[in-house]
Amino acid sequence: MTTTTRHLTSIKDLTDKEFQTLVERAQYFKKIFKNKNSNEFQKYHNQLLGQTVALIFSKRSTRTRISTEGAATFFGAQPMFLGKDDIQLGVNESFYDTTKVVSSMVSCIFARVNTNDEINQLCKHSSVPIINSLCDKYHPLQAICDLLTIKEKFSNLNDLKLTWVGDSNNVINDLAIACLKFGINVSIATPQGIEMDPSIIDEGEKIIQSSGNKNLKLEITHDSMSAAKDSNILVTDTFVSMGEESEKEAKLKQFKNFQINQDIASNANKDYIFMHCLPRHHEEVTDDIFYGDHSIVFDEAENRLYAAMAVIDIFVIKKGNFDI
Repeated sequence: MTTTTRHLTSIKDLTDKEFQTLVERAQYFKKIFKNKNSNEFQKYHNQLLGQTVALIFSKRSTRTRISTEGAATFFGAQPMFLGKDDIQLGVNESFYDTTKVVSSMVSCIFARVNTNDEINQLCKHSSVPIINSLCDKYHPLQAICDLLTIKEKFSNLNDLKLTWVGDSNNVINDLAIACLKFGINVSIATPQGIEMDPSIIDEGEKIIQSSGNKNLKLEITHDSMSAAKDSNILVTDTFVSMGEESEKEAKLKQFKNFQINQDIASNANKDYIFMHCLPRHHEEVTDDIFYGDHSIVFDEAENRLYAAMAVIDIFVIKKGNFDI
């Protein structure tokens, strides 16, 4: 019997229950990783012993590389980093040829690439799971990590409000979907002239309708102050994504009033938390917020490791089976 290889391209491709399972698994692996002498830690360390996990990275990275290599090693696999200068992909070899060759020798491919089309090409031709580790449209590993981080800070996620202040990009595309799947309200504030991807808004509305929760909301606005009102979670990201360096000057002018500072934070709930996927630039958030008591950015960064562990467990070891 032929089994279909399950890939992770975006949170939108997961059912609510599947996504919740991934976050729960990340929480579980964080617990056992903190107790390295436990029997559970030793049990998982041999699950992929003698196997290889490939990391095809067209873009540089800190957290994604460390977390995926660390997660592969946790399960006993050998991580193999394949940067843009290490292999022939996109230079002398097609996506089809590269994918067929690499997937024949490894158990999984983490792909940090330029476009969503490249992710889709990899998935189309790979015989092993493709894990989208960032493309221009989605960033599912970050969304898993962020929901784990939020769960750690709030005992009840119902009626929470997450406010995004910044660009319309891959991080918020998956994060908005992820929050709605957990019943968290989402308010997104972008500057005039920058709009959310309509497909993300449509997906969000579908989740809201299927949830049966009449109070669940996805708000899109250009007013950062109103978006932050009574918010429990403030989030931002880089205003100039990798590959957009030529647009930096124009973008910084466009985002002039979208820095998260005390004025915006004063509109949020008094016990709000601040999140950022890093790396951070000063134009996005002031030092007093980024390093202040409300910030959990370094907890969030650490949780990338456990998100990667959960993904390897479900997509590689359990072969896409979420029934745990």
